[in-house]
Amino acid sequence: MNKALAIVSLSVWTLSATAAETPQRLRDGYARAAGLAPAELSVTEGEAMYRRDGGRGRQCASCHTENPRRQGRTRAGKLIEPLAPSGNAARFTDAAKVEKWFGRNCSDVLGRACSAQEKANLIAWLMSIN
Repeated sequence: MNKALAIVSLSVWTLSATAAETPQRLRDGYARAAGLAPAELSVTEGEAMYRRDGGRGRQCASCHTENPRRQGRTRAGKLIEPLAPSGNAARFTDAAKVEKWFGRNCSDVLGRACSAQEKANLIAWLMSIN
């Protein structure tokens, strides 16, 4: 368990240390942390995760909207910029922000941390949206 945690932490640190992040680099980093090649990721699983009720009466789409190219709103009414990179060029370009928001949102929606594979699948799906 400690070895797996160390590998994921090292992967996240490596992601954070990269100067100019891109959605592809972040996706690929999470895929590596999950022991997968990018070609093994599932766009279908990424979309299913986005739309699935996490068991707490919430899903990603609750705040980010059914169409992740559109702006969403928090429960408090605060504007959320589009989640899909095609709707927001700045999305998935800062590893520290990505980790911060995955941490908060996975906990809020799922009641647990998202796995590296879940993060990679979600980013892969969001990257596929034109």
